[in-house]
Amino acid sequence: MQFIDKATIWIKAGNGGDGCAAFHREKYVMKGGPSGGDGGRGGSVIFVADPQQSTLLDFKRYRHFRAKDGEPGRAELQAGANGEDMIIKVPVGTIVRDIETGSIVADMSEAGKTRTVLYGGRGGKGNARFATATKQAPRFAQNGIKTEERQVELELKTIADVGIIGLPSVGKSTILSVLTAARPKIAAYHFTTLTPNLGVATRHGRSFVMADIPGLIEGAAEGAGLGHDFLRHIERTRILVHVLDASGSELRDPLDDYEKINAELSKFSEALAALPQIVVCNKMDIPGAEEGFMRIKAQLEPQGVEVFAVSAATVQGFEPMLDAILRLLDTLPPVRVYDETDLVSEAQYEKGFTVHRDDAGVYVVEGGDVERILDTTDPEDDVSMRRFQQLLIKTGIISALREMGAADGDTIRLGEWEFDFTD
Repeated sequence: MQFIDKATIWIKAGNGGDGCAAFHREKYVMKGGPSGGDGGRGGSVIFVADPQQSTLLDFKRYRHFRAKDGEPGRAELQAGANGEDMIIKVPVGTIVRDIETGSIVADMSEAGKTRTVLYGGRGGKGNARFATATKQAPRFAQNGIKTEERQVELELKTIADVGIIGLPSVGKSTILSVLTAARPKIAAYHFTTLTPNLGVATRHGRSFVMADIPGLIEGAAEGAGLGHDFLRHIERTRILVHVLDASGSELRDPLDDYEKINAELSKFSEALAALPQIVVCNKMDIPGAEEGFMRIKAQLEPQGVEVFAVSAATVQGFEPMLDAILRLLDTLPPVRVYDETDLVSEAQYEKGFTVHRDDAGVYVVEGGDVERILDTTDPEDDVSMRRFQQLLIKTGIISALREMGAADGDTIRLGEWEFDFTD
């Protein structure tokens, strides 16, 4: 399966259903009262962290996810059905980021976690809701709230306690297979590992998650090799196990490898460079590795870096390394979880309005109060329009127009509506 760890998709909650304007009809009942039901709420957009998924590949094929709209209300006080939610399953460790604001709206850091990112629009009220002692037969209903489509970026950041890093072919995948039940692809050529592999290691009855991060090369932070695409997977880890080829079998200097990898981490993120590291000298079963190990140890231990000698091929030397990992984990905070910001999809009405006169002499009224009034008014219904006029007075719009100098016959514009001012 192709591994994809970034994708851009479009999501939209369902619109609220419109309220119904209807009147009770029954034999021998001449004038039945208002009986219009409310519209249903639109469906929400919900993300679920699914442990059975490991890639965002499906989101390269399907990019648009829309919840169902709420149904309109019906006569005889029947409310419309709520819209069906849109459930979006993503791998554990996926971050959902709003592209417009750059804020993180969901961090799917635990298996089974659910996060409602967009809520469905509220359904409109039926005309039965507007009946009063003085208005016993309202002929208008309220429209449902419409929702906006949002563009979000999905980014998969592998969650693990320990990240195994190093240049290609130093034995990272083999070490993971020795210490855990993971069975990564292993072969004697570079870039065998194309995806982060996870496994659970156990020591003294305690377990922790290890991740084999694909091989990094010099220039990874600038996009060279595979490293640029996978450096982000190290961000979730608490400890880095830096694997070096003590034997020099790849005709590289292991100390030079160590410096190159740490330089790439620093370029990508200061937080990565600050993660605790232990160094593991692998391939100790190969002639000449002992000399390489002693040189590495003499160079790094004075800097406070613990160095361990292991052989993944013969499965030797891992107990002291595992003990050191457990000691470090006891001193560190848990895996990083990002703060989440709520994403608003419904039309939000800010209180207030403004009045100005344009170059053509038209009085233009704008603001949240105007939007709210227009969204709840039916221009085809006389009663609704009378309510519209009363709301203009109640909100102070008419008074503000008078203060601006509006007189009989002047043109007033609210949104797309225009009418003559009458005082």
